[in-house]
Amino acid sequence: MAKEIPYLDVQNLSKRFGALVLFENISFSIAEGQRIGLIAKNGTGKSTLLSVISGKEGHDSGNIIFKRDLKVGYLEQSPAFDPEETVLDACFNHKGEDDKVLKAKQVLTQLKIRDLSQPMGQLSGGQQKRVALANVLLTEPDLLILDEPTNHLDLEMIEWLEGYLSRGNKTLLMVTHDRFFLDRVCSVILELDDNRIYTYRGNYSYYLEKRQERLDARRAEIARANNLYRTELDWMRRMPQARGHKARYREEAFYELEKVAKQRMEERQIRLKSTNVYIGSKIFECQYISKVWSPECVIMKDFYYNFARYEKMGIVGNNGTGKSTFVKMLLGQEKPDSGRIVIGDTVRFGYFSQEGLKFDESQKVIDVITDIADYIDMGGGRHMTASQFLQYFMFTPEQQHNYVYKLSGGERRKLYLCTVLMRNPNFLVLDEPTNDLDIVTLQILEEYLADFPGCVIVVSHDRYFMDKVVDHLLVFKGNGEIKDFPGNYTQYRVWSSLESEKMAKKPSAEKEVKTTGRRDGGTPARRKMTYKEKTEFARLETEIATLEEELKRTEDELCSGTLSVDELTEKSKRLPLLKEQIDEKSMRWLELSEIEN
Repeated sequence: MAKEIPYLDVQNLSKRFGALVLFENISFSIAEGQRIGLIAKNGTGKSTLLSVISGKEGHDSGNIIFKRDLKVGYLEQSPAFDPEETVLDACFNHKGEDDKVLKAKQVLTQLKIRDLSQPMGQLSGGQQKRVALANVLLTEPDLLILDEPTNHLDLEMIEWLEGYLSRGNKTLLMVTHDRFFLDRVCSVILELDDNRIYTYRGNYSYYLEKRQERLDARRAEIARANNLYRTELDWMRRMPQARGHKARYREEAFYELEKVAKQRMEERQIRLKSTNVYIGSKIFECQYISKVWSPECVIMKDFYYNFARYEKMGIVGNNGTGKSTFVKMLLGQEKPDSGRIVIGDTVRFGYFSQEGLKFDESQKVIDVITDIADYIDMGGGRHMTASQFLQYFMFTPEQQHNYVYKLSGGERRKLYLCTVLMRNPNFLVLDEPTNDLDIVTLQILEEYLADFPGCVIVVSHDRYFMDKVVDHLLVFKGNGEIKDFPGNYTQYRVWSSLESEKMAKKPSAEKEVKTTGRRDGGTPARRKMTYKEKTEFARLETEIATLEEELKRTEDELCSGTLSVDELTEKSKRLPLLKEQIDEKSMRWLELSEIEN
C-alpha cells in the first residue's frame, strides 16, 4: 500500500539573520487533518518560520514541499490592506457571488464586523486582523497557516473560532500564546527550541508533561557528560602529543564529549518576591459612577465598587463593552459623567496599556531599564540590579546589549512590561498584557503576579492567564450591565453555563405553585391569574416550544450547505425574527409566571 503524501514536508530548513541563527536543519511534516501548534520563545523565529513556509520570505537552505495543487491560506501577524477597498472586497479580493457574500456576512458577524461597505482604512488594527482572519477562513484552504489568530478577539469570538477550527477534518499550523486554545484545538505541538524542532503528539497539556521529561533527560545527560569530561580532561593533559590510533580516537571522542558538557540549560529562575511594596488599607472606591457615550453605548450606570487591599481582579467582556474605558477612568485619563472615584493616598499605579509601546529605537535594551532605575529594592536589604531583572524576564546578557530596533514584536512587549514593573508600583493595571508574549514569559509573569504583595487589575481575553492570576471578576456584559463574580474565569464559565441551562428550561418547566406571601404573613399573597391570563400562559408555552423547534431547524439548515441562494437568503432573514419572537414571548411568560395560577 502506497504511503500517503503529506500536505507539507519541511526538510532540513535553515534561516539566519547575519550571525543570528533562528533555526538550522529543522524537519517536520503535516498530514491531512493534523492541527499543529507551534511554540517558541519570543525572538526565536516562530513568525519567520510561518512566513518562510508560506513563501513570503526566503530561507538559506533546505526544502519546503507542498502536496500538488494544495490550497494554502495564511494569516499574517500584522496584515496589510489597501485602505480604499471595502471590507467585502478585502475578504475576496474581488466581487463575490451571492452565496459567498452571504457566508462572508455570517463569518464577519461572528467576528463583530458588520459594515461590509466600510473602507479598510477606517478600521482599527484589531478590526483589520479580524477581516484578514475572515478572509483566510472564507477561502476554505486545504491548509490553514495562522499567526496569532486569537489576538484582537474577545472571549465570545475566541470560543467561536475554537469550535470552527475543531469541527471537521481541518488541517492547520498555527502560532498562538492562548494555552486554552492550544489545548482544545491542537492535536500536535511543535516546539522550536535551541534552533531545533521537537514534536509532541498531543495537546498542550500533553506537551507540558513530555517537555519536562525531555528537559530532565537532557539535564541528566549533561551531568553525566560533565562527570566523564573531568576524567577525560585529566587524560588529555597527561597524554603526550604523539598519540596512537586508539588514543586519537579517544581524543576525537573527548571533543564531542566537551560539546555536550559545556552546554548550558536554561534553569528555572528563583521566584521574584518583593517585600518592599506597601499599600494602605484604602485602595479605591467607585462612588456610583456613570459613563455613557451614546444612548446605544452605555458603559456603566450608577456603578459602585469598593476595591479591597491585595485584591487581584480580572475584567472580562466582549470588545466595546467598556473595559478599557473603566480602566482609564480609574487612572484619571477619562472622566465619568457622574459620580467619582476616590483613590487612596498610598496607591502608586503601574499601567501596562495597549498604546504604551514607545521606545527610542537607538537605545540598548539595558539602557531603557537603567534610565528608570539601576536596581529594585526587594526589601530586607536585598536588591536586584536592572540587568538581573531583565535576565529574570528572559533577556540574556547578550540581548540586553542589543539595540531596541533589533527586537521582535514579542520582545518589545516584554521590554515594555519590564519598564512598568521596574518602577516598583504597588497597584498594577494590565490591559491585555499577554498579547504577543511567549508562553515562557507568561509563566514567569504569572508567578510574579501570584507573589506580588500589592493590588492587581488585569483586562485580558487569555482565559488560562486569568485562571492563574485573578481571584475575582468584573464581567462587562454591555449596555451598562456589570456582573461582580467572586472567582476566576473557569469558575465563572461553569456558573454561567448552569444559569443558562436554568433559563433554557424555565419556559417549558412546570410552574411552581406558591400559595402564601411572605413567611411572616406580613404581606398578602400575590393575586391569582385571570382566565384570560391562564389561557395566554398556556398558549405561550406551546408557541415558545414551536418557535424553538423552528429556530433549531433553521440553524441546522443554514449550516447544512444544501440550500440554494434564495433559500439561504430567506432563512437568514427568518433567523433574527425567530430569536426576537422567542425573547418577547419568554419575557411575557416570565411576567405571567410571577402571578398565582
